[in-house]
Amino acid sequence: MSLLDFLFSPPAGLTLVEILALAAILGLLHGITPDEHTWPITFSYAIGSYSTRGGMRSGFVFSAGFTAQRAVLTTLGYLGLASVLLATHLDGVIYLLVGALMFIAGSYILHGRYLHLPLDRLFGGREHHSGRAERRPGDEDTPRPVSLRMALGHGFIAGWGIGGYAAILVFVLAPRVSSILLAPLVGVAFGLGTMAMQVILGAVFASLIRRGRMTSDQVRFIGQKTAGRTLYFGGFAFVAIGAVVTAFPALLAAGLSTGTSIPNLDFIGVAFLLIIVVVGVIGGWSLLMAYRESRRMGHSASSERPV
Repeated sequence: MSLLDFLFSPPAGLTLVEILALAAILGLLHGITPDEHTWPITFSYAIGSYSTRGGMRSGFVFSAGFTAQRAVLTTLGYLGLASVLLATHLDGVIYLLVGALMFIAGSYILHGRYLHLPLDRLFGGREHHSGRAERRPGDEDTPRPVSLRMALGHGFIAGWGIGGYAAILVFVLAPRVSSILLAPLVGVAFGLGTMAMQVILGAVFASLIRRGRMTSDQVRFIGQKTAGRTLYFGGFAFVAIGAVVTAFPALLAAGLSTGTSIPNLDFIGVAFLLIIVVVGVIGGWSLLMAYRESRRMGHSASSERPV
């Protein structure tokens, strides 16, 4: 049996320690391979934290919510109830929920309110103030800090998508433990493995804006503006895709095989394209626009570099 066969088709007779170790390794792989439920959100919150330490903190908080969800999911797997999630085709619904949270978080960062739609013209050109946070004059272009509480909620909701790694956890590993009290530990081990990689990725994403001769004010502005736009417009993308795959679930199975058996790398389909659109296209465009705006605004209040 090859290593990949052992990881993705675990043999029977594993001890509890072996099951937990295998779950942690799968979590590491899940964290480092491109996943539409983790990468777009980790990228947004990490880069909005505008420092390596802040990026690591964002990855940790998001993964904490994800770990809690996986503990619940593996308990359902032990009880034999997780198959209901597959039968109900929840992927599209999860996209809708994740997209809505992304949009709300991005709206607050950019506009100082938890819900902002570009519908000003419907109000006769007047500003609509419902749900708006109090702001001082001149604050229109000042983005707000990212919300780690929102990242925690994102992690819990995003984890309900059943991909290749989740299928191994809930249908193979969790049912093999000896007690329902031990079932959550399988999800926790997987979540901690994912957390380790998400913390590292959070640091990497956050470091993207620390290149060149920029002041701490510029770095903060670029990070928060990039996070806000990525969450805001990325949320639209998630909602759009979620609506389509909810109506046509078969689209999730459409795509090209890459010839490898590693989940998240074995198939180029809707999920992979969503990562490219949100992180690559929207995230890259947001970063470039924020950098240009920062240069035009001449942020130079401080020359201190972030730590």
